[in-house]
Amino acid sequence: MKTIAWWHCFAGIAGNMALGALIDAGADLDQIERALVALPVGGWSLETEDVLRAGLAATHVKVKVGPNQVVRTYSHIVGLITEARLPDRARTRALAAFERLATVESRLHRRPLSQVHFHEVGSTDAIIDIVGTCLALELLGVDEVRSSPVAQGTGMVATAHGALPVPVPAVVRLLAEAKAPTYGTAIPMELTTPTGAALLAALCLGWGAMPAMTVTATGFGAGSREIDGMPNSVQVVIGSAADEEPSEAQPVTVLEANVDDVTGEILGSTLAALMAAGALDAWISPVTAKKGRPAHVVSVLCDPASIGRLRRVLADETGTLGIRATTWQRWPSTREFATVDVGGYPVRVKKGPRRIKAEHDDAARVARLIGMPVREVSRQAEEAAHRRFDAPGPPGADPE
Repeated sequence: MKTIAWWHCFAGIAGNMALGALIDAGADLDQIERALVALPVGGWSLETEDVLRAGLAATHVKVKVGPNQVVRTYSHIVGLITEARLPDRARTRALAAFERLATVESRLHRRPLSQVHFHEVGSTDAIIDIVGTCLALELLGVDEVRSSPVAQGTGMVATAHGALPVPVPAVVRLLAEAKAPTYGTAIPMELTTPTGAALLAALCLGWGAMPAMTVTATGFGAGSREIDGMPNSVQVVIGSAADEEPSEAQPVTVLEANVDDVTGEILGSTLAALMAAGALDAWISPVTAKKGRPAHVVSVLCDPASIGRLRRVLADETGTLGIRATTWQRWPSTREFATVDVGGYPVRVKKGPRRIKAEHDDAARVARLIGMPVREVSRQAEEAAHRRFDAPGPPGADPE
C-alpha cells in the first residue's frame, strides 16, 4: 500500500497554504518545528491559527521573521538544506523544489545558475514553508503527490524586481515545464505563488481529478486574504491505494560516468558529495576501459528533478568529460523513522516492511562515546525500536 496526497488547488496554492493544509490534516506541528531547528537559519518562529475562509474552517500558517532578511543564492540555500539533519526524502524533495525555482529564475533573468539570487523565495519564510511542507509530507507518510489543475488570479503584484503580471512569470514557467494543467480566473490577486508552484512542479507525479484512494485525512490551508464567493484555501486529501500496476512504479534516473584518472580518495569524496546533494543512492564499479586500463564507473540514482544538480556535482568532483543517463523504474518500500536511546545517546532507526535497521553512522558515533562495539549498539537500538513500533498506537518518534 502507498499513501497518496492530492492537492485541490481551486484557489491556487502558496507555500504557507500547503504547510497549513498538511498541519490541518494531522501533521504534528511540534515535530515539524523540532526538525526545522536543524536548519542553520535563525530568527524565525512558526505560528498557526484556526480561521474561516468563506465559512470553511482552515489552518493559517505564518512564519514570523526579523526585519532584516538575507538575500540568498541558490548555492547558499542548497548548503543550508544539505547541512541540516533532515529525513532523506524530505531533504530530496526540498532540494528538488529549490532546483526547479533556481532553473526557472536562471532562464527568466538570463543568469548562470550559480549567480541566481533569490529574493522573495530565498527569504527565511519561504525556506521554512518549503522545507516544512516536505517534513509534513514525511510525517504523514506520503509516498506520492498529485494535484488538480491549478487556479491563477489576475492583476499585478509587487516583487523585488518591480511590479509583475499575475500569474508571475516564474509560476507560468514552473507549471509549464511540469506539464501541469492550469487556468486563469477573474480574481484580482495572486493565487499561486512561486513557492507553491515549485512544490507542485517538483513533487507531483500526476495531474487531474482526485485519484482512487481510501481517504484517511483531509485538511485546508488558508491564504492570508478573503476572496468574495469562495474560500481562499488549498485542500489536501490523503489516502491509501494499492500499488498493483507496474505503470505505477516510481521513475528514476541513473547518471553514469567512466573515470580512469581519479584517485581512490577522490572517488570516496565524490560519493559523499553526491549523497549530500540529494542522490537516492550512489556507487562505484571497477571496470576495464579502453587500452586495457583499469577504470571505475560512478553511478548515481536520482529523482528526475535532481538531474541538473547531480550532473554538475558528478562533473565537478571527478572532472569527467562526459555523463550519460538512463531511465529506470523502482518500487520503494514505505518506511518509518524513529530515534531511540542507547547509553544515553540518540540513535536513528529505520523500519521497513520486513526489518528494522539502525543507522550505522549513529551507531558508530555512540559506540565511540560509550566504548561499546558497533554491532552491540546497533542490536540494542534495533531492539528498542521493535518495542517502540510494536507498542499500541503510533510510535512517538522524532522525524529523522
